[in-house]
Amino acid sequence: MPLIELTTPFSEEAISQLKVGDVVTISGYIYTGRDAVLPKIIKAADEGRLAEMGIDLQGSVIFHTAVSPAGVGPTSSNKVEIESSLEPLSRHGVKMHLGKGAISKPTIEALKKYNAVFAVIPPVTALLESQTIEREVVAFSELGMEAMNHLKVVKYQAIIGAAKGRSIYD
Repeated sequence: MPLIELTTPFSEEAISQLKVGDVVTISGYIYTGRDAVLPKIIKAADEGRLAEMGIDLQGSVIFHTAVSPAGVGPTSSNKVEIESSLEPLSRHGVKMHLGKGAISKPTIEALKKYNAVFAVIPPVTALLESQTIEREVVAFSELGMEAMNHLKVVKYQAIIGAAKGRSIYD
């Protein structure tokens, strides 16, 4: 199966072509977020405050991770605070959610509704660190490692885990 090379921001068309099981590489800028920051980002988006924070979610990727000096690695996306963020963040323009673990059928259907996907990324912290070439805290710095970051990445590899109402875990 050939690798599908994607560069952020993603177009609607690029995302609509992805199928469960596709292997993708992701280059460009992505956001990070997990339990503590994702509800805050949703609130800021609902209040129309993202632009003033310098955050543009249109066509974006959110990687479910914390950023530490040791690097980045996926956290479980099926934690309540994280999984419940997928639908509202997709509504606000996020096209790909990166993490690990199975997500629920209602979440998979919500992704379908907003032409968004969930991709599973292997827990390979050292490799991902070598493919992360820029990092900047963009929101909620008081959360330390769980603050929202903006990363520039080169060829992150992931597998599409949910798309078009289907999941690799079905």
